[in-house]
Amino acid sequence: MIYRFILMFFVAVAGPVVLSDRSVAVAEQASVLESRVSKVLDGDTFTLKGQSRRIRVWGLDAPEWDHAGGSAATATMRGLIAGQTLRCQVRDMDRYGRFVAQCFLPDGRDIAAEMIRSGAAREYCRYSGGYYGTCR
Repeated sequence: MIYRFILMFFVAVAGPVVLSDRSVAVAEQASVLESRVSKVLDGDTFTLKGQSRRIRVWGLDAPEWDHAGGSAATATMRGLIAGQTLRCQVRDMDRYGRFVAQCFLPDGRDIAAEMIRSGAAREYCRYSGGYYGTCR
């Protein structure tokens, strides 16, 4: 009987703590990052000054730097965002611990849309749900 009381007490007290931890995680995912680009890693990944996590561009699929088209995609991304201050809306965190974010240039252009328009990368339809209008 006493064990049941202790268990019920623990659930009543610890339950909100668990929910609040989830809320913090959701809030972190919904955060906005705004900083200058420090390094372009490839056509869909870069780092921002002051951030330890890499940023993976949401809705964008570019070839890796060491694959066909990868160096061109990396160069296009570098030309688009190097030295720029970006505003990134964090949408998720991937299995590698990177922020997955939709990012915008100071003039409001979406960097994924610009990369898709340039032909250096394509829409990652599996995750974007056709947001950029190129999925069939």
